[in-house]
Amino acid sequence: MLAKSISFGIHGIDARLIEVEVDIIRGLPNFIIVGLPDSTIRESRERIRSAIENSGFDFPPKSFVVNLAPAGFKKQGATFDLPIALSILRASGQTDVDPAAIPMVGELSLDGKVKPVRGIISMTIAIYRGGYRSMIVPFENRHEAAAIPEVDVFPVKTIAETIEVLNGRGQSFKGCASTGRCIEGPDFSDVRGQETAKRAIEIAAAGHHNILLYGAPGSGKTMLAKRIPSVLPQLSKEQAIETTMIHSVGGELKSNDGLKTLPPFRSPHHTSSDVALTGGGTIPSVGEVSLAHNGVLFMDEFVEFKNNVIQALRQPLEDYEITVARAFGTFRFPADFMLVAASNPCRCGYLFDNDISCVCPPHQVKSYFQKIAGPILDRIDIEVLVGRVPYHDLLSSGSHEGSASIKERVMMARDIQDRRFRMSPTRYNSRMTQQEIKVHCRCTPDAEEVLGLAVKRTNITARSFFKILKTGRTIADLGYADKIEKSHILEALSYKNLHRNYDV
Repeated sequence: MLAKSISFGIHGIDARLIEVEVDIIRGLPNFIIVGLPDSTIRESRERIRSAIENSGFDFPPKSFVVNLAPAGFKKQGATFDLPIALSILRASGQTDVDPAAIPMVGELSLDGKVKPVRGIISMTIAIYRGGYRSMIVPFENRHEAAAIPEVDVFPVKTIAETIEVLNGRGQSFKGCASTGRCIEGPDFSDVRGQETAKRAIEIAAAGHHNILLYGAPGSGKTMLAKRIPSVLPQLSKEQAIETTMIHSVGGELKSNDGLKTLPPFRSPHHTSSDVALTGGGTIPSVGEVSLAHNGVLFMDEFVEFKNNVIQALRQPLEDYEITVARAFGTFRFPADFMLVAASNPCRCGYLFDNDISCVCPPHQVKSYFQKIAGPILDRIDIEVLVGRVPYHDLLSSGSHEGSASIKERVMMARDIQDRRFRMSPTRYNSRMTQQEIKVHCRCTPDAEEVLGLAVKRTNITARSFFKILKTGRTIADLGYADKIEKSHILEALSYKNLHRNYDV
């Protein structure tokens, strides 16, 4: 007897509907799975056999053939355990429920319990697009699946509960579809001094600009970077769904997580490989740049990353996505993040310090700088020197501006950008196209004169020139200005000074 059920396979961050077919054929007892399964799926034969028997059913000594259709792309993971098991029970006549009535996913343990899987929200979206309106999911994935309210979610813990749902005796789950609650974290009110760096971070957050913080050890670069999420607005519904899809496929969601409405903050260690950063593998999965999508990628000790890792950032910083090609397909992962890099200016760290002299020889300083110079530095909008704070400022007990007031100004600037780009896929000033720069980055005569002098007297590349214009546009937005004025250009130029500092 032939039995069918509906499940899903993950391809990149998206899910595709998979038809699971189980047939009993003549021959010696056997269990074959076809349709480009990976090793995890092939190993499911023993899990499914034990799960069925430990759930009070029989696993008959017959020849079973399981087909995962369509067979055109590689399937991975333990997602298909539950639908295969239900199809076997149907094919062997041990239940009369139709496993194809409701799409289902779930990994099985040996005792018949249903365990959580990755990519549930992608599967829920695929269900809706495929015309289905209900879904059976592992109990621990219920909050994530409920993030799409148009689909009825039936959480199950065992094979027996799954049969109850298929018999029409299950109860759908309506949970909280969001985890946007305010989480107490580091606040800028803790920061003493560093007004220049705080201003630069405010501009970067307002326009989603990439920023480099450089300065002596212990000056507060990491402390400042870790407080950036506190001034970023919550994600829109579309951004939240996309971010949650990425984190679900990457296995980063907890069992009680729904939509991720807060911008992600990722901080990979400087020993990370290029695959860990950009994604990949035999069957490609997301890396840190994709997990930071719609949020912040913080790379502390930036120069200490391997050169091939730093150079791997060039594509996502330019295209805002990562493309991974394999023999069986090409995968595209979103990677539109705000890069926040922190680095010492030299090996000892005191190159620009006013109190401690640098002990690095010139050739070592040059080689240290070259790791961040060139194409990567061109893709960074703001470079700010973080100096050491005098001890009397550290001991001051006065009040300091907190994240709440900075966030208000950032959100105001974001609102201006939303209105500006309402008819365009662009969301931030830092992502403007050449045509949008012509339309929205109009300068006053004084500003044009200053910008022209800067181009003549400094070695500014074309990419850096447009970066300065985009930064100037964000500074103008923070000042409620329609046109980019002289003061805005001067401030934007002051944040592209790393080359000049090293030349001096």
